[in-house]
Amino acid sequence: REGMTLVPLKIYFNDQGRAKLLLAVGRGKKLHDKRETEKQRDWSREKGRLLKERG
Repeated sequence: REGMTLVPLKIYFNDQGRAKLLLAVGRGKKLHDKRETEKQRDWSREKGRLLKERG
């Protein structure tokens, strides 16, 4: 489907040597979710820089 993604969760081999996958279907983030994630990532980086300067 459009806008959906198959995500492999687990890969394993059966007795005959065939690979099996456990799949999940995921949907992408909305715009506000992306912004929130980006804010958290930026804050983590900034916090690391501040601690590195002081430490």
